[in-house]
Amino acid sequence: MYEFIEGEYVEKSPAHLIVQTGHVAYYINISLFTYSQISSQSAGKIYLHFVVREDAQIFYGFSGREEREIFRMLISVSGVGANTARLILSSLSPEEITQAILAGNVSLLQGIKGIGAKSAQRIIIDLKDKVGKGVGIDELFFSRDNTSREEALSALVALGFSKKTVEKILTRILSEQPELSVEKVVKAALKFM
Repeated sequence: MYEFIEGEYVEKSPAHLIVQTGHVAYYINISLFTYSQISSQSAGKIYLHFVVREDAQIFYGFSGREEREIFRMLISVSGVGANTARLILSSLSPEEITQAILAGNVSLLQGIKGIGAKSAQRIIIDLKDKVGKGVGIDELFFSRDNTSREEALSALVALGFSKKTVEKILTRILSEQPELSVEKVVKAALKFM
């Protein structure tokens, strides 16, 4: 519903941000990660996630799309609410969360206050396949120094294949034939999928 808000940061704290745009100011809940990204700025763009509950309408804000995507994945897990997801993003960066999920690092997630062993395992099981697909695709497509490997990786991930699986296959193909063009790398990888 709401994509982002751009305006002056009237008030900042590690837990919330008040953004004034026009003659209206919005109270936005943020993570410590977002706060660290915007702490030196007096104005800017914040990506939003809007939650409507019976008793409240709440904005959650993020310094970038990747963090918002991780937040949305986390709240899709049974037992993980918006405040728990924000706590996870305050304890770990989006990259650290992604790596913990892909590596199955239960102890790292369990080290976050309020996350027990079962919750950590559920997060890893539910998100392991999702994390490799959507996060960071923009960076793969728009990277300035794209190599054939990165272009092939972004193409295959965009087609819906797991990033982790694709990386293994590309490593095998390019170790045997490093001179292949992007098109040939993608075609070869599709044979292994």
